[in-house]
Amino acid sequence: MRTISVFQQVSVDGYFTTKDGDSSWTHGGADDDEYNKFVEGNAKGGGALLFGRKTYEMMASFWPTPEAAKQFPVVAKQMNAMPKIVFSKTLERATWANTTLVKDDPATTVRALKREAGPPITIMGSGTIISQLARADLVDEYQLVVIPLVLGAGRSMFAGNDRRANLTLSTSRSFANGKVYLVYTCAKAS
Repeated sequence: MRTISVFQQVSVDGYFTTKDGDSSWTHGGADDDEYNKFVEGNAKGGGALLFGRKTYEMMASFWPTPEAAKQFPVVAKQMNAMPKIVFSKTLERATWANTTLVKDDPATTVRALKREAGPPITIMGSGTIISQLARADLVDEYQLVVIPLVLGAGRSMFAGNDRRANLTLSTSRSFANGKVYLVYTCAKAS
């Protein structure tokens, strides 16, 4: 049975983007060698990636470029090689290597994917998808990188989710740049 993990960078006050969708603030602290090695190691973890349209378009516009290969060679290679799933009702086609475009309901599709044998699936960004899957009790784990910044307002990956979820902290790690990595497992994920 496959597992579903969320990997999300959030502000201290719990937002993954500003109100207008900007997430560039998550890139601060890139001068931390330990954190950069963590990111490279995380990218080597394998599995499949899952996105909503907005995150997919942002990722697909950067990772296949020569600039990405130059700046982040290990991460770019892995991002381009991994199987990817993008949920969108409006996207006509998905051109990034190894991407499957799905126009069906995310919860129904992910429920079926979880029953199959295969690598773990990680959702990156894609707050709307995360909220839908959390409401359907389909998330097994939340991997959060807390950025030392208070936005004051923005988008929460749990917007519209009125379900309580009991989480257990399984991993924590802090970095010199002030970022903190937290992994929570879900007690009731199906």
